[in-house]
Amino acid sequence: MSNQRQQKPTLTGQRFKTRKRDEKERFDPSQFQESIIQGLNQTGTDLEAVAKFLDASGAKLDYRRYAETLFDILVAGGMLAPGGTLADDVTCTEFCLFKAQEDMETMQAYAQVFNKLIRRYKYLEKGFEEEIKKLLLFLKGFTESERNKLAMLTGILLANGNLSASILSSLFNENLVKEGVSACFAVKLFKSWLSEKDIGSVSASLRKVGMDNRLMELFPANKRSCEHFSKYFTDAGLKELSDFARNQQSIGARKELQKELQEQMSRGDPLKDIIAYTREEIKKNNISEQTMIGLIWSSVMSSVEWNKKEELVTEQAIKLLKQYSPLLKAFTSQGLSELTLLLKIQEYCYDNIHFMKAFQKIVVLLYKADVLSEEAILKWYNETHLAKGKSVFLEQMKKFVEWLKNAEEESESEEEEAD
Repeated sequence: MSNQRQQKPTLTGQRFKTRKRDEKERFDPSQFQESIIQGLNQTGTDLEAVAKFLDASGAKLDYRRYAETLFDILVAGGMLAPGGTLADDVTCTEFCLFKAQEDMETMQAYAQVFNKLIRRYKYLEKGFEEEIKKLLLFLKGFTESERNKLAMLTGILLANGNLSASILSSLFNENLVKEGVSACFAVKLFKSWLSEKDIGSVSASLRKVGMDNRLMELFPANKRSCEHFSKYFTDAGLKELSDFARNQQSIGARKELQKELQEQMSRGDPLKDIIAYTREEIKKNNISEQTMIGLIWSSVMSSVEWNKKEELVTEQAIKLLKQYSPLLKAFTSQGLSELTLLLKIQEYCYDNIHFMKAFQKIVVLLYKADVLSEEAILKWYNETHLAKGKSVFLEQMKKFVEWLKNAEEESESEEEEAD
């Protein structure tokens, strides 16, 4: 028994020491860097060969751990110190993005290298986005040509979906904005992006990550106006981007306006005050009457809690619209505005199932309140109605439209008799 007890293995500190030593070596990127730089120097300017070398090296080298080192080398030729300068104590390669030719064709070829690498090693995706965000913060440390190449590459990668537009948040860094670096870089980036995709695709990518309303932040606070933005990007040959930003600002202004109108209605402010405020906003934001009538309709219909029962909802709607008919009348001075309102009513009744049977009653009420004319109603009925719920609404309006036509014919024959 005592012999057995003596033979029990004892723990030593040896394994622990080995593990610590290994760990130290494992976190040292210099060997990794040497392997990548050596491979790039051998493949030279042949980017096909570079892509193949990177693909094969991923099986032998620890890309997951050294993602930042890998991307630093591919972009700048070596590891970057904070601020964007190359670390002095290591060998660098000439075969990298910053040493390449400054033209779109070359940048597209480089984009392919990154694209293939990330497609092959999916786990590099996040590290690559972090790398680009970091590089954008280092812009002041790069030469103008290096910035241009990075901007062109980033634009292509955004167009290809290799990057999320959320990386643009780095350009809102105060120092970059103040010195005009951000706006200058954005011009190159968007030119490159728009050479690959149309403005619809670009705006969708921006919208997806909430960047569509933040482009003004590329400028210092004292220059953050639609006019300055528009002039800057139009002069740089990016009119479609300045039109997009103007449109975004106008959407923002309309949302604010609708919110304010709803609040005024909920408070029960006098109609004359609401009308005066709305007229002022039309002038200030250059909003058309057609757009405004749409906003007013939405605000009126959002100003109350609707009853859940279909038969009571119509009654409630008629009462509310009777109250607000002077407001609707004030902003339907044009035939086009009346048609816009009719289409908004049709859309609303279709989208809100409880209102399906209320359409005709609402239109008749607004006709009697002199908001909608017979011309507008007949034009809607014959030509401009939407496809949404078309058969239901046209059927509802049939008798009233016939009555309108008869009334019109009678008044015409009366006029002829008077002549």
